[in-house]
Amino acid sequence: MLHASAQEQRGADVQAGIEALERENAQLRTALESRVAIEQAKGVLMERFALTPDAAFNLLRRAARDNRESLHKLAALVTASSSTAASIEKLTGGGR
Repeated sequence: MLHASAQEQRGADVQAGIEALERENAQLRTALESRVAIEQAKGVLMERFALTPDAAFNLLRRAARDNRESLHKLAALVTASSSTAASIEKLTGGGR
């Protein structure tokens, strides 16, 4: 049988493990949501500019980097509007 202090330590270890798993779960959920937004934006850019998937991602990444925006934020802007984000227009010579 475990002593009280050993039981308390085991309980603390279990709680710490649960908290670590909850943090990891939240991080994975955020990463998945971000990836979905990026994939949708790639699709929009592929259609608007007749790009390959790699070219659409590179355009999105370059526009985000050049304008110091997060890739996820720019992807959300691309998918939220029927007009092309200004940061992308600069790189393509004009939106559609």
